[in-house]
Amino acid sequence: MHARLMLADPALHLSADEDHAALYAACEPGTALCTIVGIEGSFSRRVGAQLAIRADGSTVGSLSDGCLEAQLATDLSALHSPEVVRYGRGSPKIDFRLPCGGGLDILLDPAPDRNAIRAAVDALEQRDPASLVLPATSPLARRTYIPRLQLNVLGEGPELAAVTRLCAAMGVRCRPFSRADLVIGQAARGLTGDRWTAGLLLFHDHEWEAALLEQALASQMFYIGAQGGENARVERAMALAARGVSEEDRARIRSPIGLIPGCKNPTALALSALAEIVGEYEQLRAAA
Repeated sequence: MHARLMLADPALHLSADEDHAALYAACEPGTALCTIVGIEGSFSRRVGAQLAIRADGSTVGSLSDGCLEAQLATDLSALHSPEVVRYGRGSPKIDFRLPCGGGLDILLDPAPDRNAIRAAVDALEQRDPASLVLPATSPLARRTYIPRLQLNVLGEGPELAAVTRLCAAMGVRCRPFSRADLVIGQAARGLTGDRWTAGLLLFHDHEWEAALLEQALASQMFYIGAQGGENARVERAMALAARGVSEEDRARIRSPIGLIPGCKNPTALALSALAEIVGEYEQLRAAA
């Protein structure tokens, strides 16, 4: 979908990745964009975190607990061009302090380049990485973005339902494939995966796995996991070897899955697996 069509309805920003939300909102005329371009000490956001402030004072994104956002809105009202302002430690604004005691350099841009922002949004919607060149006054030359996390989850029963449910709550784009969508021993129709997509297999009957894992390994998915104990892992490795899958590719498969060992209920397993996947995705974001 083209960004100009998407942005006709501001409510659709709610479906954007949390890291992209301010960027999407800044496509709207009259919306300012604030970007953290420097951090002194510790802070709960990374360099590059953004907040959009609309003409009516409403905000999209978050940088702190609300006090900082209100101060940014006030300061923006007096600006006509981009400016980097220090908040917290070392700031001339002696009546405003950050709870963490640190200092932030924030780029306040009352009228960011809408065309450049829309181009970045379009790239992200096409599952391509994007960047936004920041004004020359900023010590951070550009802000980079990667496409939102996507999860292909294939399986059966309560485990599949739990992962799908948790993805919906977290805002993770999830593509579930149940046994009704699959044919045993065959690749899944419509299963694709780029560098920002994870694949998760949740079968108790592991005879469904070999063709699907072979298909997933042929993709660019950054994470491929399959549930099961030691016996399942041995049988899986033997089945894939018999299909000509190399040892290097077989080593890409995560099993056991998740950060919590020995999960015994579907919801805990879903949480454990998603925590591992999100952790690895965040490493991709940090490296961008």
